[in-house]
Amino acid sequence: MTAVLGGCGLGGGPDEVTLKLVAADYGDSSANSSRKYWDKLVKEYEAAHSGVKVDVSVYSWTDVDRKVKELVDAGKAPDMAQIGAYADYADKGLLYKADELIGIREQADFVSQLGSAGRINGMQYGMPFAASTRLLFYNKTLFADAGLTPPTTWKQLAADARALRADGVKYPYALPLGPEEAQAETMQWLLSGGGGYVDDAGTYGIDSEENVATLTWLKDDLVGKGLTGPVAPENLNRAAAFSAFAAGDVGMLNGHPSLMKIAAEKGVKFGMVPMPGADGPTRNSMGVADWMMAFRQNGHAEQVGDFLDFVYSEKNVLAFSREYDLLPVTNSASEAMSGSSRDADLKPFLGALPSAELPPVGKTSWASVSAAVKKRIGSAVSSEGNPGEVLRALQLTAQNAE
Repeated sequence: MTAVLGGCGLGGGPDEVTLKLVAADYGDSSANSSRKYWDKLVKEYEAAHSGVKVDVSVYSWTDVDRKVKELVDAGKAPDMAQIGAYADYADKGLLYKADELIGIREQADFVSQLGSAGRINGMQYGMPFAASTRLLFYNKTLFADAGLTPPTTWKQLAADARALRADGVKYPYALPLGPEEAQAETMQWLLSGGGGYVDDAGTYGIDSEENVATLTWLKDDLVGKGLTGPVAPENLNRAAAFSAFAAGDVGMLNGHPSLMKIAAEKGVKFGMVPMPGADGPTRNSMGVADWMMAFRQNGHAEQVGDFLDFVYSEKNVLAFSREYDLLPVTNSASEAMSGSSRDADLKPFLGALPSAELPPVGKTSWASVSAAVKKRIGSAVSSEGNPGEVLRALQLTAQNAE
């Protein structure tokens, strides 16, 4: 889906600059497509900046990263791209640094860990645009029927799952390790076991003892005990798991803010708690961010910077976050959301953001490592799987990619 958005202005004068932005679509239908968000924002901007026009092309998440790559490879890079990864373009020297575009105050307004995740060698290339965290969703009706309370440890999670299975629940715990987003579900579980994709120094440690122990527990105590439902985790995608939760067929699963709307529309009563850990609630939730970046090719740093100042105003960051049930990426908008009763549903996710850990998006190797995790991690918890072997293979893939 492509939307070319015109606006007010002087209409093609010799000093007029046209900025091109490629953006991802966060909507789930034409009624709330990101096209409408950008249409309104650009109209307001152009009304106050007669010498600048902004053309925005909006693509689905299935296509947007590929489209930007095609444009860059063809020597037709857009002025800006709002997509899922920035590190590869920064590594090739194609991007402006943020301090060439926006001021120190504006950069300092980025939520700390989101801003940090957008830096390479201390330089800000990726500007966070959208964020979310993950919590454990549970079906309140199913839990009440089984006399259960939300789990805080893996042992309690397994016990709750056994009770739900005894009550005939189709998916006591839905474990989506299919190729759609297995890297995210995996990361949340690795964090809950005290591990992760990288160590404290930022070096890949995929085959750490903690990670092997986590996947071994999943294989033996959840999947092997028949507590993850009729579809093998390696064949279950996130979208299917969310749909099953909205249908009332899932007792528990990891979810991000958009699941609230999906479940509420189907009348499912749900609760949300921190992800259980091996011995207590997980210290660090998983965080996810998408990125805004600006390409050097067209040389419009001044105009791009001015437009981004408008994009990242508190009003516009709040409007986008509220429209798509996402978390603000700036401190100013986060504070406004925290103090607003209309955003009460997002506050549990907002509260998890300060301690959230993001995937190693600053590594140019992460794209290939993530793809390998999506492809292979589900097999680690299958009946014939060997968690240690799979994690060692993924570690080797990461080291080679580095």
